[in-house]
Amino acid sequence: MNYGGSPSFLLASTDVSPVLEHNPAGRSPFLLTCDHYGKLIPSPLGDLGLPESELVRHIAWDIGIAGVATKLSDLLGAHLIAQRYSRLVIDCNRPPHVASSVPLISEATTVPGNEGLSREAAEMRRTQIFDPYHRRIDDIIDERARQGLPTVLVSLHSFTPVYAGIARPWHIGTLYHHDKALPPLLLKHLRSEGDLVVGDNEPYAVSDETDYTIPVHGEQRGLMNSGIEIRQDLISDQAGETAWAERLARILGEIEATLRAEALI
Repeated sequence: MNYGGSPSFLLASTDVSPVLEHNPAGRSPFLLTCDHYGKLIPSPLGDLGLPESELVRHIAWDIGIAGVATKLSDLLGAHLIAQRYSRLVIDCNRPPHVASSVPLISEATTVPGNEGLSREAAEMRRTQIFDPYHRRIDDIIDERARQGLPTVLVSLHSFTPVYAGIARPWHIGTLYHHDKALPPLLLKHLRSEGDLVVGDNEPYAVSDETDYTIPVHGEQRGLMNSGIEIRQDLISDQAGETAWAERLARILGEIEATLRAEALI
């Protein structure tokens, strides 16, 4: 099978747009993004040569974060923009030039559909999935600026409870690079909850080589920003998704009040 699709198209007429938007009329200062929201694969790529058991794992998407993101968007009245296709097709939180953009191996799993991929086929994935998603984020930020709406970028992710055989103790982590405004507030509020182990740039740290959304849409545009990572076993069902969305909505609401009081937004 030609997993790379034809040279002229990637998304078939029956495939949905890579961009999902929820609550686009939301007036909250928080703009929510979700790079690994979905696990769809474009029809011409089949199953990328993988069994279903692999396509539902973390290697394909951020388990649980879709439900949290949608519920949080509703609770905050915030605009959510998310990406529907699997990170195995193209990772929308990786610079396109790095090897992990279209992974040959994810964790210990080889991805047959990504082996021997031509430059043209790889570029097709970028132009039809990666670029529309990030172009839409740019357009939204521009439109909010025209409307005089402040924008605080929050990028939502989830992480595995165990990685490389090592259990991860954190319930949630804040991820950031250069922003000195939002991450300290998030850390302060999360730690004040009293029942959480909170990661400070754990289990991951943001960098220009390993991330795209925060460096490009947050830092390059001078927006307050932070990533949020939630451990997947805590949001593996609807009850967990709802509980975490409600907790984050309360915390972000408190942070919004602080930012407004200090005239930062």
